[in-house]
Amino acid sequence: MNRYLKLSGLEPLIVTPESNFINVGERTNVTGSRKFLRLIKEEKYEEALSVARDQVEGGAQILDVNMDEGMLDGVYAMTTFLNLIASEPDISRIPIMIDSSKWEIIEAGLQVVQGKSVVNSISLKSGESEFIRQAKLVKRYGAAVIVMAFDEDGQADTYQRRIDICKRSYDILVNVVRFPSQDIIFDPNIFPVATGMDEHRRNALDFFQAAKWIRENLPNANVSGGVSNVSFSFRGNNIVREAINSAFLYHAIKHGMNLGIVNPTMLEVYDEIPKDLLQHVEDVLFDRKEDATERLLDFAETVKGDKKQDETKVLEWRTKSLQERITYSLVKGIDAFIVEDVEEARLQSVKPIQVIEGHLMIGMNVVGDLFGSGKMFLPQVVKSARVMKKAVAYLQPFIEAEKDGKQEFAGKILMATVKGDVHDIGKNIVSVVLGCNNYEIVDLGVMVAPEKIIEAAKKENVDVIGLSGLITPSLDEMVYLSKEMEKNNFSVPLLIGGATTSKAHTSVKISPNYSNTVVHVNDASRAVTVVGNLLQENNAIYKNQIREEYHLFREKFLKRGKQKEYVSIDEARKRKYKIDWNTSKINKPNQLGIQEIQDFDISKLEEFIDWSPFFRSWDLHGKYPDILTDNVVGEQASELFTDAKELLKKVFDNKLLKAKAVFGLFPANTINDDDIEVYNDEKEVQNTFLTLRQQLKKREGVPNHALADFIAPKETGLQDYMGAFCVSTGFGTAELAAQFEAENDDYNSIMIKALADRLAEAFAEYLHKEVRTKHWGYALTEDLSNKELIKENYKGIRPAPGYPACPDHLEKKTIWSLLNVYERIGVELTDSLAMWPAASVSGYYFANEEAKYFGLGKITKDQLLDYAKRRNVSEQVAEKWLNPNLVDD
Repeated sequence: MNRYLKLSGLEPLIVTPESNFINVGERTNVTGSRKFLRLIKEEKYEEALSVARDQVEGGAQILDVNMDEGMLDGVYAMTTFLNLIASEPDISRIPIMIDSSKWEIIEAGLQVVQGKSVVNSISLKSGESEFIRQAKLVKRYGAAVIVMAFDEDGQADTYQRRIDICKRSYDILVNVVRFPSQDIIFDPNIFPVATGMDEHRRNALDFFQAAKWIRENLPNANVSGGVSNVSFSFRGNNIVREAINSAFLYHAIKHGMNLGIVNPTMLEVYDEIPKDLLQHVEDVLFDRKEDATERLLDFAETVKGDKKQDETKVLEWRTKSLQERITYSLVKGIDAFIVEDVEEARLQSVKPIQVIEGHLMIGMNVVGDLFGSGKMFLPQVVKSARVMKKAVAYLQPFIEAEKDGKQEFAGKILMATVKGDVHDIGKNIVSVVLGCNNYEIVDLGVMVAPEKIIEAAKKENVDVIGLSGLITPSLDEMVYLSKEMEKNNFSVPLLIGGATTSKAHTSVKISPNYSNTVVHVNDASRAVTVVGNLLQENNAIYKNQIREEYHLFREKFLKRGKQKEYVSIDEARKRKYKIDWNTSKINKPNQLGIQEIQDFDISKLEEFIDWSPFFRSWDLHGKYPDILTDNVVGEQASELFTDAKELLKKVFDNKLLKAKAVFGLFPANTINDDDIEVYNDEKEVQNTFLTLRQQLKKREGVPNHALADFIAPKETGLQDYMGAFCVSTGFGTAELAAQFEAENDDYNSIMIKALADRLAEAFAEYLHKEVRTKHWGYALTEDLSNKELIKENYKGIRPAPGYPACPDHLEKKTIWSLLNVYERIGVELTDSLAMWPAASVSGYYFANEEAKYFGLGKITKDQLLDYAKRRNVSEQVAEKWLNPNLVDD
């Protein structure tokens, strides 16, 4: 039976055959980054964390941490840095690779790292006994391991040596150590090519063949490597280096390499490598010619430099055949000529439906293949769909006139965002991608009641149901719907997706309720593969595999022992963060009470936009502005950015969206350790905010935080203050999106929602700055750039209900009551406490200079019961509104 490599930080990473290549971030390696080395040497660990954060935001799925440097105390540096990472949820969500040539550093890292990590590396170079000792320890610590192709005689440098060492290592690990085979990752050594030495001619080819042999002959094992080594001979010629790296990676993946270290700035898009250069490179990689190296060296002299000439000739493609023109329009997302070309195709066809089933689907199949192989990105696919829809809309009257024309779809899929939830960008992207693969989509929209989903699924006779949700309460809706599908004897597969969903929740809470197949789908590209497998004619084996996989996952999850130690809620309160209120400065706001902003000038928000999440919503990973020049996604990111700025200008010029806000600053004090009373002008209690406290057992002196710690306790006799706010830039978004959809323009329909979300976050940033510098006035001299604002370099914090520091959605009701949000600006809460319009942000303001963001982590039953009592609700109701898996049973 196939078993898959499973790693985790705060979030799981499961490496399956459907997974794209897993990229390891290497900049937190003192041997590979001068900046990181300097920061660690100077013990500037907080700054060093920013390097790790950049790696995660740049798309790294595993973080390689290496502290091997002669002047460092490697054990101290490794443990210190890993402990700091553990307190940063945005970094620690991905698994850690503990990288060292010194076993004592590796073991020190294993003792403190959270989640399931990877050890890099062990080998047979010191003999079998030491290899077995280290492997047993890695197994005991519960980590996966990278095994270097290295033995007592040195590094493997031929195909035969590679496979012999890997086979010997595998047999020892599996048969002697009883190491899980899926947790073994082989690095068969990537060496430079085109060195001019005959013995190096097969360096790449031997690696390819060894990788293939490992995947075929060593069950469940994985293959890794450091790609940049292969082009080392061409230092100084980036064009050739990028081409070698890209071509090598492309073929290495095809031969079985499924994870490794890749520097995206030294990687060309494979299909964009000039054909003559690619020919020379692949001749070297595959050792096709005696003089392949000499030929590449000569050719390299003609392509020196960093800028490639644009060889495309405008509209040259219009001279090609009809099918080539239609395919080109679809792949490039160009709709200027599609009606003209489709009409030509219609006149050549017996029936207009044949144009869809023939010319257009041939083109869309190319789009699907390119996207599936990682050669197209989501924004391009959505543009392709826009062209397709325009073509189909033109043909529709001709099809209806014939009355017998009916397009043959690959299947019919119902898509819905569940009751109470208003977010649909991800769902819409998945719908578009599936539509591009010839699936008929029945989209019920947002806030869809379960009865409506059941009714529509029966009426439309759908083949698959897809549910989406962004906020925590949506998970309960999905559980309920799975039970209703079972009651109604449904037999169609159920797909689960959205930000708060997970394989764990799907397998433990949803799958047991429904006797047919339930699959968690975490991205658009995987949806196509999953649906294709589910709807194939002989799908019983695939469905059984899914059910068995989820069953085993559920059993393991439910049997797991506690991974962390906790303290009681009483003990946690004793360990709370203690501010010295005798010396801490309390700033009285310049203006107390509630203020509202109607019809705000939305154009003021442009300079406050954080663009990085915008690109992530389109599945383009990287940090703005660097993403615009990224060698892999830079071209597409730049095109997307241009389109976004163009639509944003229309929004500003024509006042297409309305922005409103309400905020208030109030006297406040903490009571009973964890609750915050807010007072009116008469010093009467107006509302009480409930906060939750960290319960993870920490080392001596490290506090267990709650937001209440940042407000002066009532017993001090000091009057403190706090604020609350709600902003929205979503008024008009739904109407604009519907207008674009009516014009068959999914691209701009998704774009306007993504921009509205970014503007809402920008409005929250803008208003917080206004509060700090004017309305509260505790930061009168603040002068921060947008980059500094994004990095939260300001004094004070603005946490939000549902997020790490206060994962309780019910607190939104308290904000709405305190500020009269709906009555003042029209933003309402759905049954599941999502904000409508969707492009809205709400939260609190804390001003104390010691206030900081933190992640609550898991809590125990005693705090849940205490919290339910304080809120005067049942335990079940309290848990429903908290983030998933928050309570550790």
